[in-house]
Amino acid sequence: MTHPFRCGFVAVVGRPNVGKSTLTNALIGSKISIVSRKAQTTRHRIHGVLTRDHDQFVFVDTPGFQTRHGGAMNRMMNRVVTQALAEVDVVVHVVEAGKWSSGDAQLLPLLPRSGKTLLVINKVDALKSKNDLFAFVGRIMEQFPYDAVVPVSALKGVQLEELLSEIAQRLPEGEPMFEADTLTDRPMRFIAAELIREKIFRLVGDELPYGCTVVIEQWDENEQGARIAACVVVERDSHRPILLGAGGSHMKRIATEARQDMIKLLDKPVHLEVYIKVRKGWSERESALRELGYE
Repeated sequence: MTHPFRCGFVAVVGRPNVGKSTLTNALIGSKISIVSRKAQTTRHRIHGVLTRDHDQFVFVDTPGFQTRHGGAMNRMMNRVVTQALAEVDVVVHVVEAGKWSSGDAQLLPLLPRSGKTLLVINKVDALKSKNDLFAFVGRIMEQFPYDAVVPVSALKGVQLEELLSEIAQRLPEGEPMFEADTLTDRPMRFIAAELIREKIFRLVGDELPYGCTVVIEQWDENEQGARIAACVVVERDSHRPILLGAGGSHMKRIATEARQDMIKLLDKPVHLEVYIKVRKGWSERESALRELGYE
């Protein structure tokens, strides 16, 4: 019996910090979306592609739906989430095991009720008892008619095959949209900027507010290697010394760790230069957000 090929878009949604990017990266098997313990890390809609024998999944890793704060940045991110939900074939709603909040509940009215929404309980390895999980799932299912429930641990790779199987059953039949070896539709420049931003959040995320983004200003690449110049755009003069650190120590570490990731990504030597510019109030102006590459 021949299996029909299935291909479609899968939105990974949830409130901030439930592990959406970690899950997307784990399913694809490559780091296309930045991961940080800080909420609100993902700002763009990133397409990651996984192709198997009989199916192709185009994952849409969205920003966490923002319910606490207003502002141009959060309005833009929420528009991305809402648009993704309207356009995809399957929706994966990720929640953290044992932790249901008003932020989770506020997404429910946006979720499709057409039998294409899965509830994924992430970080199940952190629960002490399976009985806690059953009770937790039961309380959520009273609020929304999910098509299926899959408990997973994105970090430890638990039940990811089961999740892919549930998604694949719901994808429409059709030809693949991407070549089999494609991992993302985002250009390498974009991924490189995201890698730098990840290092910034991991190193100085507690001290530096979210008025920070990265723009690749130079990209020269050939078979021998790549020369990349990146600009970190911050909102205030006071952010510059935080990023630099004592004697430039923070910026050196950020650049070094990002360069190592870029070498793995490009599989060639990389010369990376990173510098800082102050652009006051950019995250609160939609025109500035568009200019800096936000959707």
